[in-house]
Amino acid sequence: MSDEMEFFIYLLEYYAFQKDRSTKEVLDEWDRKGITREIYEGYWNYHTERIENAITDIDSLIRTGKHEW
Repeated sequence: MSDEMEFFIYLLEYYAFQKDRSTKEVLDEWDRKGITREIYEGYWNYHTERIENAITDIDSLIRTGKHEW
């Protein structure tokens, strides 16, 4: 498994935990919004910053379709 995939899974699980939702619910929402690939490809930005910054950015992608950064 690639570093990117390991981090994506970690990020998905962390995000779901923070939002008190299941990982399936979160992934389904990301897929519906068309942002799953965008989040996966955000590895180089997300893994170098605080995880809370990734959560804020994902919330922005969900709300507006645009990155917070």
